[in-house]
Amino acid sequence: MFLIIFGLLILIVITVVAKNNFAVAKYAGTGRLIGIFFILAGISTACIKQIDAGEVGVKVLFGSVQNEVLPSGLHFINPLLDVKKLDIKTQNYTMSGVNDEGNKSGDDAIRVLTSDGLEVTIDLTVLYRLVAADAPRLLRETGDDFRDKIVRPITRTKIRDNAVYYQAVDLFGNKRDEFQQRIYKSIEDDFKKRGLMLEQLLVRNITLPNSVKASIESKINAEQDAKKMEFVLLKEKQEAERKRVEAQGIADYQRIINTGLTDQQLQYEQIKAMKELALSQNAKVIVMGKGNTPLIIDGKQ
Repeated sequence: MFLIIFGLLILIVITVVAKNNFAVAKYAGTGRLIGIFFILAGISTACIKQIDAGEVGVKVLFGSVQNEVLPSGLHFINPLLDVKKLDIKTQNYTMSGVNDEGNKSGDDAIRVLTSDGLEVTIDLTVLYRLVAADAPRLLRETGDDFRDKIVRPITRTKIRDNAVYYQAVDLFGNKRDEFQQRIYKSIEDDFKKRGLMLEQLLVRNITLPNSVKASIESKINAEQDAKKMEFVLLKEKQEAERKRVEAQGIADYQRIINTGLTDQQLQYEQIKAMKELALSQNAKVIVMGKGNTPLIIDGKQ
């Protein structure tokens, strides 16, 4: 458009000056050609628009947004149209309590009140993208700065609205996934109404008050101590059972020995023992007394 306006200005200036100055009049033809060249170049440039990959183009005619969407590629359009390019690739918006980690500098974490009246700090990342078919409506109703007008305020508001249904400990514990799914659903519905698609919601960190942290740590320590005591009691019970089985085995052995050995069996075992002593090199003389106990004399003494 600039080249067209510039070429028109050249034609007007040359025509006006040539009427009042005969020295310039002889160059009027060349000046008109230059003006026409700029006009044609401007028209050619305005007629050809390239939309890069991951973008769509929205036609705007004198401020009026057209409903037609231009996909990526080369397009020939009316030179009077202005084409607004919008990114349809996945984008992320991070709100973090760490300086320079989020999209805004400084502490940008979301502080919410839970059902038990405690303040919890949440770090969050939103993954979203613009729906190509809804690009004209979004540009008409919101503009191209939809990140600050839609993504940020809706996300922060929905998180605060849903946090009041949970206690601080629940957000940090077993209901964290449920909380994340709940805020995802509510944010997704609002995004769809405005031409945005929510792809993923990442709860990066949940910071609890110090008093709650201390309570959780105390509870965890108590649970660990209880499990340790259970292990010790189980070990002692197993040891007691082992000793009982061992004692029962000894008792059974003694009972079997006492009931199974007869006098004849004992006499036979005695004879065998004396035979082994007689055959030993150290036992040379065996004196049998009247009693049942023999007297063994070593021949080396």
